[in-house]
Amino acid sequence: MLKARNIEKYYGKLHVLKGVDIDIAKGEIVSIVGSSGAGKSTLLHIFGTLDKTDRGEVTLQDQRIDKLTGNTLAKFRNKNIGFIFQFHHLLPEFTALENVSIPGWIAGKKKSAVQERAVELLQNLGLGERLDNKPHQLSGGEQQRVAVARALINNPAIVMADEPTGNLDSTNGRELHKLFLELRNKYQQTFLIVTHNEELAQMSDRIVYMKDGKIIDDIKINK
Repeated sequence: MLKARNIEKYYGKLHVLKGVDIDIAKGEIVSIVGSSGAGKSTLLHIFGTLDKTDRGEVTLQDQRIDKLTGNTLAKFRNKNIGFIFQFHHLLPEFTALENVSIPGWIAGKKKSAVQERAVELLQNLGLGERLDNKPHQLSGGEQQRVAVARALINNPAIVMADEPTGNLDSTNGRELHKLFLELRNKYQQTFLIVTHNEELAQMSDRIVYMKDGKIIDDIKINK
């Protein structure tokens, strides 16, 4: 589903990514682990089309995404990529249902169909009683589950999560990773997760270790 070859990235003279290769198959949960400054988030942002590579190729769903620009890029991202961040980035003036629905409305889908799917997702995530609550009325764990539903609203090819448990306590962190497993099993959803948490990474199918802008190991987890 996702293939990257010889990805290099510079910020000025700083060589952040130094020839990264990776393949991710449909339905995989892959965690990228490494110390701060290893290049994990930069790589995720390039895969998510939030940043550009200086060298190399990135293919998602048989499309060279490193070549896309403007509205074509924005439409591709909205349709194919879901994002979950450490800080939930929910819009405070909108309800949980509205926050989840926004990417579907941006995609130009019928409002009633989007809301129907948003309700289904929130119910599946245990938030059926919280549809009309605004973010400040939700716990941290509930806000993150709203963010998960928002990431899934357009049936993306892949969900990219940048330190998704970094703002959660250990219990909610484990619950979020279990949720990723359930979503993979139910929908064959693909996840690429950047995390510092080795324990949670062990719940993935594969762990990719990064150091100094390179992948130094890629381990399949036997469960």
